[in-house]
Amino acid sequence: MSPFIDGLRRRARALRQETYTLFLAYGDPRTPWYARAWTLLVLAYAASPIDLVPDFLPVLGYLDDLLLVPLGIALALRMIPGEVMADCRRRAAQAGATAEGRAWLGALMVAAVWLLGLAIAALIAWRATRR
Repeated sequence: MSPFIDGLRRRARALRQETYTLFLAYGDPRTPWYARAWTLLVLAYAASPIDLVPDFLPVLGYLDDLLLVPLGIALALRMIPGEVMADCRRRAAQAGATAEGRAWLGALMVAAVWLLGLAIAALIAWRATRR
């Protein structure tokens, strides 16, 4: 393989590892509430099939995934205390391949966020039409 492709694969693995580390940090009680809220938004956006810019638009469709998700992860990593991140990185490295088997949990979180959003939108629409 070319060095460019190998570099991309390494970065993708590192991003996946950091995403799992964020998932672990989200559940840690030492993580501040605002970092948890931001982390939940970033993880939900990363796992969501719905983007701010649709993927069918050439270049721009993937640009939001290539910029927003890493920037959101970087900001979340800065919000979480260093000792929490060090502990979660160690736990994520130990989990290794077992973390990939938990992908359904992330999908479940995304589905829950979207269902909650739909329920709120339906409630607002129902109240608006009752007048």
